[in-house]
Amino acid sequence: MSLLKQAPSEPPAENAVATTPTLRAAGRRARFWLVAGAGALLVAVVSTVLAVGGADGEPLAADSATPVGARALVEVLRQQGVIVTAADSLDEARTLTSAAGDPTVFFFDPDGLLSADQLTAMARLAPRTIVASPDFLTLQTLAPAAGFGGVSQATASPARCTLPAAVKADTVSPGGPTLTIPAEADGLTGCFPSGDNAYALIQTAASDRTLTLLADGTLFNNERIIEAGNAALALNLLGAGDELIWYLPTIADVPGTGSPSLGELTPGWVTPTLVLLVLVTVAAAVWRGRRFGPLVAENLPVTVRASETMEGRARLYARSNARLRALDALRVGAVQRLAGQVGLSRLATLDEVIVLVASVTDRPSGEVRLVLVDAIPATDAELVALSDRILELERATARATTPLPPERMDS
Repeated sequence: MSLLKQAPSEPPAENAVATTPTLRAAGRRARFWLVAGAGALLVAVVSTVLAVGGADGEPLAADSATPVGARALVEVLRQQGVIVTAADSLDEARTLTSAAGDPTVFFFDPDGLLSADQLTAMARLAPRTIVASPDFLTLQTLAPAAGFGGVSQATASPARCTLPAAVKADTVSPGGPTLTIPAEADGLTGCFPSGDNAYALIQTAASDRTLTLLADGTLFNNERIIEAGNAALALNLLGAGDELIWYLPTIADVPGTGSPSLGELTPGWVTPTLVLLVLVTVAAAVWRGRRFGPLVAENLPVTVRASETMEGRARLYARSNARLRALDALRVGAVQRLAGQVGLSRLATLDEVIVLVASVTDRPSGEVRLVLVDAIPATDAELVALSDRILELERATARATTPLPPERMDS
């Protein structure tokens, strides 16, 4: 049973010689990717270096030399004999202050990591505590009578108080945030005023402890420490004792919440056992693995006859009972050939082909459409009959569109 048009057989390909790529040839082919990878790696390294070098750093960090750090102040304090030790957690600050003779605590928490109880415990660590840029919770916990006074509009900030550190500093940089003290509040001393009860520094003393609140912590950073009397104020406040605990809270101060992780629940022997199993697996793979050697590129000369291809596809159609799919393949080829015979382009629509073929062969359009589109075979016999009708339609169209030889025209 012939369902597909037989394609012309292809000439056998010449025998190809199998060649093994050399290392030099492989390198030439991979040259572009090697250069691209090296360039991407170089760009990543340069970007990382620039990002790290251009970072602002942690504000008021004791070891930071960036404009927002406080390394300049810390180094000057150490030159004056003050032992400055950085603490990253409340527990570490408590240990350091308990071991010191006359400690002072400098506290700066821009992220608000400590709770109210932790703030209360921090204020009791040392005889002197200096808090830079306190937030709302810090004020409510340590100095509930104080409040925020907004940004200072004064062009100069003289001390105008009796605190020794403020008197020695005389002035600080104008502008910046301020703190307020209500008129009825007792026990609070304000320095460097800039309006109605608005001050750049507030100090409260209770029994043997003093708490100093500095509204603008940036006065002590590397960029602004040399302005006005900022350095004098910082050195006299922070250098009042023999040892200074520079406490900047970190995530270690946040209490842990939630259920334990899988790593915490896993017994200690699981990890070495897994490592041993991985090593055994790798050793077994190396021991039993087969070495295939380098790949060989071969162009195999394979020729498949058109008749075999046609017969194979026909058997597949017959095995799967796909009569309509087989008929569609015949119809698509026939429509393309009919369009060429009647002078239509490959972009012509099916209706245009049907109308022109019916006109050329002098047949009804419905009959041509039935053969090319509408008829659906229910059995193999009907499929064969339709394929014959398609072939007969192509032959009729060819006869109608082929000009007669001159001798037959004369007769």
